[in-house]
Amino acid sequence: MSSGPSPSSPGCSPGAWASNDTASLLLCGARLTDGRTVDVRLGGGRIEAVGTAGSLGGGRSCGTRVDLTGYLLLPAPAEPHAHADTALTADEDGPVSYHPGDVQRRATEAALLQLGHGATVLRAHVRVGDVQGLGALEAVLQARRSLRGLAELTTVAVPRVLTGLAGADGLAMLRDAVKMGASVVGGCPDLDPDPTGYVEAVLDVASEHGCPVDLHTDAADPARLSRLAAMAGGLRPGVTLGPCGGLGDLPSDLASRSADQLAAAGVTVVCLPQGGCGGLDRRGTGTAPVRLLRAAGVRVAAGGGALRDVSNPVGRGDPLEAAYLLASREGLRPEDAYDCVSSAARAALGLPEVRVEAGFPAELLAVRGDRLSGALSLAYSRIVVHKGRVVARTSAVREYCNSAAAAELGLPRQGRGELS
Repeated sequence: MSSGPSPSSPGCSPGAWASNDTASLLLCGARLTDGRTVDVRLGGGRIEAVGTAGSLGGGRSCGTRVDLTGYLLLPAPAEPHAHADTALTADEDGPVSYHPGDVQRRATEAALLQLGHGATVLRAHVRVGDVQGLGALEAVLQARRSLRGLAELTTVAVPRVLTGLAGADGLAMLRDAVKMGASVVGGCPDLDPDPTGYVEAVLDVASEHGCPVDLHTDAADPARLSRLAAMAGGLRPGVTLGPCGGLGDLPSDLASRSADQLAAAGVTVVCLPQGGCGGLDRRGTGTAPVRLLRAAGVRVAAGGGALRDVSNPVGRGDPLEAAYLLASREGLRPEDAYDCVSSAARAALGLPEVRVEAGFPAELLAVRGDRLSGALSLAYSRIVVHKGRVVARTSAVREYCNSAAAAELGLPRQGRGELS
């Protein structure tokens, strides 16, 4: 399996990798989830036109062509809950290094891995204060700058304690983090001696700077969730909670009541079907009751959480795996499961909607296959489009030895076939 830009990749002309943001790009022969086969013309970072296959190639020069025959074209996923400062540390000996150079390298590599999976936008939670001070945040912001044009990386400043004497430094650090460039404030109130005071402090800083809030919580305490929902209600540009696995431990009537309160407050819940959340220092927590929350009217997005750190040493950070788990474990329809990692995830990040229609942002993912259910099951080969450019391609090939069974399946002479 290969990943990343390659001018010699089949079905993609060399110019697709070199085109700038304003160049015209024609995606040919893509299949949509409604069964249509279409050409899609991109320009200026947006979708300019969608027409039946072969209808957009004449007249106006289409620029670079990318053959998407055999691919399903989807709105690109977004990653609403990553941990860039601790990613890829599971195999390291000793304590996690927060040296800025190490953090920047890990954050960049992790973002590129997730981009290869299809996530063109990522929200990374970064710890501030304690031994790392603001160094880890500065390193992730540097990674963000180096990724410009490939993927969008936004940061959440996450202090450990915000109340009492010990919290004074954390509060000052949180304000400094926003001035430095963190675009979201958050943290884990469950770890503070005064969870309510922690939330109040975060909401105050968010109001001062007009920025969103993204809080970690897994409390199975309906009273605490009720207070949090009441405090968060009405805050703009909004409040996100995750992973909320503790909701699944509540009796059904209490869980339903909490879901209704979260819906009334306009809170978004980001669940982590793949498990692992470095901000909680807790393992074995189940996924939030997604169907219950959605039925109550809560916007539910899904994130990857830990990417090969101590919380989940085998975390993949793959949005399609998150959607697959929501469909296979939680019983969501494939379309609803994918919505959690695409449209709902983008909305949680305050981003505009993406549809494969003219006028929408050219943030797209092409996966080998013709149906969404199959893509969630076996989506190995992927082509990722960000701001109208092909920015990543993964191609997987399986080979079989010559045999009667392979011949009966209609495989090529050498028993070679591209994986979905």
